[in-house]
Amino acid sequence: MSAPSSGQEPSVGPQSVRLDVWLWSARLMPTRSAATSACRGGHVRRNGEPTKAAQRIAVGDELRIRSPGREKVVIVTKILVKRVGAPIARTAYEDHSPEPPPQLAAAPPRRDRGTGRPTKRERRALDRLRGRDEQPPL
Repeated sequence: MSAPSSGQEPSVGPQSVRLDVWLWSARLMPTRSAATSACRGGHVRRNGEPTKAAQRIAVGDELRIRSPGREKVVIVTKILVKRVGAPIARTAYEDHSPEPPPQLAAAPPRRDRGTGRPTKRERRALDRLRGRDEQPPL
């Protein structure tokens, strides 16, 4: 004879997890200590507020993770407590990150070795190419 049902489904998994554990498990950070350091440095925000590594996150939270030259915006869709493979990890969040600026996507132009410093004309051409050709105010 089975136990009487109370009308509630059994819990499938944890409802919340530490932020640093989830960032590492979802493969958004290479190590858990890197996730902790990013939180401590103010590079991770949860729902617009600075957060600590030990704070609990739940499904539906928005995380903003800043890395050099880029900001990643993700919405938590699944709670992970152990590190999983990349295909499974991508199902744990929805990525709403903005596209990177075009000048960061392209490799910077390189000068040949031994050609010396650029002339004023060459420097101005490089600035125009990089999108930094604003004229100073008079």
